[in-house]
Formats: sequence, C-alpha cells, structure tokens
Amino acid sequence: MAAHTSSPNGLVPVHIAVHDPAPMEDPGPQANDYVRDRFAASAKYAGISWTEHGAEPRWLDMDTSTCAAAINPSHFSGDGAEEFDRFLSGAASRGEPALIIATMGTADDDEDRVRSVFGRPGGRVDFRHFTGAIVGERLLAGAEVSLVPGLDAADRDLGLRLLNRPAGAPWWAMTVQAGPLRGSRGTTVYEPEGELVPILVDSLGEPVVARWTSGDGQQIWYVIPDGVDWNQVVGWLVQRALPEHIPAALRRVRSRHHVDPALETPAETQARSSLEELERRYLEDKARLEDDLERARQEAEPMRNGLLYGSGSELEDAVAAVLRAAGFTVTDLDEELGDTLSADLLAVLNGSTCLVEVKAAAGATGEKLISQLQRHLEKWPQLRPGQPVTCAALIVNHQHRLDPAERPAEVYQPRVVDALPFPVIASIDLFRWWRTQDWPAVQAAVLGQARPGGKQDGPPAGGHETAAADRRRWRPWSKGETA
Repeated sequence: MAAHTSSPNGLVPVHIAVHDPAPMEDPGPQANDYVRDRFAASAKYAGISWTEHGAEPRWLDMDTSTCAAAINPSHFSGDGAEEFDRFLSGAASRGEPALIIATMGTADDDEDRVRSVFGRPGGRVDFRHFTGAIVGERLLAGAEVSLVPGLDAADRDLGLRLLNRPAGAPWWAMTVQAGPLRGSRGTTVYEPEGELVPILVDSLGEPVVARWTSGDGQQIWYVIPDGVDWNQVVGWLVQRALPEHIPAALRRVRSRHHVDPALETPAETQARSSLEELERRYLEDKARLEDDLERARQEAEPMRNGLLYGSGSELEDAVAAVLRAAGFTVTDLDEELGDTLSADLLAVLNGSTCLVEVKAAAGATGEKLISQLQRHLEKWPQLRPGQPVTCAALIVNHQHRLDPAERPAEVYQPRVVDALPFPVIASIDLFRWWRTQDWPAVQAAVLGQARPGGKQDGPPAGGHETAAADRRRWRPWSKGETA
C-alpha cells in the first residue's frame, strides 16, 4: 500500500473504497461485469471538486490511517477491508469517532442485486465490529419524504440538501435488523447495537436518511440513498459534519473551514456570532413557515379536490362549505329528505331560498342535469309546502377528468343557458371565488343577480369566462316551463 502521511495543507483526508476514477477509461460493453462494475463504482465520484470543498480523497491502495472520514468503506478483502481497518484504527488511536457515510441501494438498478465489487446486497449496510445492519426497501416512484423536526444543525443541513434531489431520485425505507453470527455450534442471532436517528422520513414515518451511532460512540454512520450529488455531500461533510463530530480533524490540517475561537479577532468573533444567529433564526423561521404552509395546504386540499375533481358527496360537501362561507344557511337535503327526493342543497340568504343541484360530468355535460333540477322544483311544493323557494341554481363540475386549464369555459353553450330560469355555475368558478374569498360573487352567481355596485367578474385563471357573471334575476318557476 502506498504511504501517505498527513500534512497541514488545509485539506481533510477522506477515504473512498474505490480506485481513483481520473486515470480510468470506460471499458465499453464488451468488458465483463466485474470490470464494468469497478468502473461504474469509481465513476460516481469523478465529478467531485475535492480541493474546492477542502478535502483530499484517499482511494484504494492509499494509506487511510489519518483520514477523518470514510465514504462507502468495504468489509471485503482485496476491495478495501484493509483500508477500512486502518481508518478505524487511526480514529481509535486519536480518541476520535470514525465518521462514515454509506449509501443505501443502487439507483440505476431496478432490483437490489449483489454488486460484484462490493459483494453485498444494494439494500443493506453492515457495520464493522458491531452486530446488526441497516436494510432498505426501495420505495415506489413519487414517494414523499419530509424533514424530521428538532434535528441538530448538521443533521438538518444534510436533510435539506438531500430534499433537493431530483423528483425521480429513488429512496429506501430503512430498518435496523438483527445480525446472525455463524460458528461451529450453529448460528447465533444478536440484537442490533447502537441507535438509529431518522433525518428524513417517508409518509409512514420510516427513515430514508438516518444517522447511526454505536453504543460506545466509536462509530458514526450517516446512511443516505444512492444517487446523490456528491459535491453536496462532501461539502456538507467538511463544513458541517466534521465541525460537529470531529473538529480536531480540521485543526490538524489547518482547514479554512475551522478557526479556533480563542484565536479569533473581535471582528471575526462578532461576524461569526452574527452569522450563527442569522442561521438559527433562518432555520426557526423556515420551520415555522413550513408548518404554516402545511396547515394551509391541509385546509385547502379538501376544497380543491372536491370542487375541481370531485363528484358525489365529496363535491356536494365542498359546494356546501363554499356557500356557508359566503353567508348562506345551508341544509343538506339528501341527508334530511333522502337521496333523489329533492335537489342536493337548500341555501338561504337574506330572504332568498335557493334550491341547489350539485352534479359532476366526466365528459360533455348532458341536458339531463337541467331536467333533474326542473323536476325537483316541481316537486318542492309537495315536500315543503310551508317553505317556498324563490330561486334555484345548478352547479356542475364539468369535464373533471381534464386539467382545469383545459376545460371549456362554460358548462353549456350560451343558447342553452339563456333559455333557463336559473343560473348554471361551473364548480371551477366557485373554487376561484372561494380561493380569493370573493363572497359577493358567490352570492350573485347562486341568486342569479348582477354583482353589487354593477361589478362584473373577470376571467378566472386558465382563461375561463365567468359562467354566472351576467345572470338575470330569478323569475318564479311555473309548471310547464321548459328549458
């Protein structure tokens, strides 16, 4: 093994258990799997700006005893086990923890298969000298992950960096697994050692990025998914992880990323303190704003989904919520009178009593919906003789399989609507008014009136013209009137 001594050159030595990619050439498709796998393993680290980040790589066949950290070290003889052991021994001799970054899974594989170079399944990270392992299950495409609250500055910074991976990048849900030890008397299963601290979790709370620390504190493993931007990770390692866990490593090489506070000038101390306070406030404000956004999104999603994509009770509940927010007293007639006996809702405002039919149409809207409301109007006097209706409205989520921006502006052609004694309102317009809290527009549309003060509705997002902007006042329903 080539000797490589430590010198105060400002660069932190970091071990990577592959060969230096700089002199390697692509072996081409004709090469065997072993050669191609070795090239692919090294190529992942080819684009790292080591010096810019304040680090110096120590590849296979280089001395690793002075390294401050290791990336994907190997347990297997001939593929990095000797370098891994020298790294661990060097850290122990200095009384420092061994800081290790390991990747879970293989981003360019559909299945976690054994890689010939590393000799271990892609969805497993085994510890050195400690029992147990971290195993991963690849999540389906589109999995959502989030940052765990209450992390320290280094872990939080890593989580934020990895959250910015491309949308299609894979994730693995991680669990700690007991480790079997095979001997002459059979196999003994030992409970896993150490503590796993989640940093990023999936929607079920399973960690997809985590920090594992051995019980004696001698090893600290950061387990991250394969397919990362290694410039981001190496930058985080030198600027965040080492100052947090092994600050002496930066002092030894006189890294520009470390200055002993006892040796700072007052101007340096003031600037550093101000920067740390700024970062602290930023993290607190960002966490608060993220919580505010999540709460607002949870409140909006039922309305957005109901009004733009819903049908049946989901759509009816969303419409009722908009009408109540606009000041109407709303009764669910399906619940009170039974399905199909009457229209869906009864909305009352300032002496006006409005029968509201709520429907969804996946394709072109048929005039059958108009006939249904007409029949309900005719039957209403028999159902509630003491409560006459003064107006009616048909609210339709039309063409709801299309993106809202691609839907026709009107539910029906103007010639159809102009012949009706009640307004026809697109639920997408109702959503727009709800989103902007334009309650006068909702009232005017449902009651079939011009807006107060002669105001007219402008076109909603997506270029739609307002369906109910120019409705005439309701005229009492008379039997025999047709659409």
